[in-house]
Amino acid sequence: MSNDRVFKSGVMNHCYQRSEKGFVLFYTVSDCLVYFTIYCIAAMQYGIQVHAMCQMPDHVHDSVTVNNASTLAAFKKHVNSVFAKAQNPLCGFKGKLFEKPFGSAPKYTDKAQRSNIVYIANNPVERHLCKVAEDFRWNYVAYASSPNPFSPIIVLRECRWCLRNAVKEVKECHLAQRHLNYAQLKRLFAPLKEVERRQLTDFIITTYNVIDYESVIKRFGSYQNMLTAFHSTTGSEHDLHETFAGTTDSEYNKMYTLLMQHTHATDIHDILGYDHDTKMDLYFLLRGSCSQATSLQIAKYLRMEREIQQFDTHRIKH
Repeated sequence: MSNDRVFKSGVMNHCYQRSEKGFVLFYTVSDCLVYFTIYCIAAMQYGIQVHAMCQMPDHVHDSVTVNNASTLAAFKKHVNSVFAKAQNPLCGFKGKLFEKPFGSAPKYTDKAQRSNIVYIANNPVERHLCKVAEDFRWNYVAYASSPNPFSPIIVLRECRWCLRNAVKEVKECHLAQRHLNYAQLKRLFAPLKEVERRQLTDFIITTYNVIDYESVIKRFGSYQNMLTAFHSTTGSEHDLHETFAGTTDSEYNKMYTLLMQHTHATDIHDILGYDHDTKMDLYFLLRGSCSQATSLQIAKYLRMEREIQQFDTHRIKH
């Protein structure tokens, strides 16, 4: 992905941010929620109007309107820094998690803006993470029509105490403009049943969500028209040249399951901190089991810097 930056104040700008060295960033629901709550609190604080946003395994897309370039740069720097400080200790890593600079491109016309929104929404469809855009939680499309698109609605008087307490704590954090952290989410999710975890996830997203769905739907005429546009075209992005490792990101889900079964780890982040020799053993395990994954994808999933550099160099030469 070429991170060229062109910005125009007062119009929609498509921003795109790669991870450092192509590392996978979002392994778990908690990864996605920590980043999302950091992002949403910062968007309110910096006065960012968010039209669309999508968290892919190794990069982030969003379309925003902001008054000046320095505010946008400060916003991105803040979000990336806070997330790195939150995730790095879990993985035994230090330093930045996102490639600099982030890229941006202004969208001047209604047609270009609609196409960009379609492009962002359909990123997970193109990478085989879902069949239609609204089935993917982390592009937040489904939340335009429902506060709980992936779970039953929460009726507090009928909930167990653990879910009621979790809802109360999330409300208090949001009111205080605090993002959620890993330890907190682990504690809140631990006593919940699977359906309750889905309910809490939906509640967190809906509570923190700053995406201006009204401005987006207005460009298409209705929510249903917007979905029809998503289903009929992938959208286009002439200012962005994305490069991918492999043809599908669905292999990452297989890698997660295999690693958790083979290592008996309780947290995928622990595996990322393993020494190089141990990671090599895991690399060969995944190479033999994930038939559609490329060597580069596996190395990026395990965050094997040496191998990533070798595979990237080989790809450039050939």
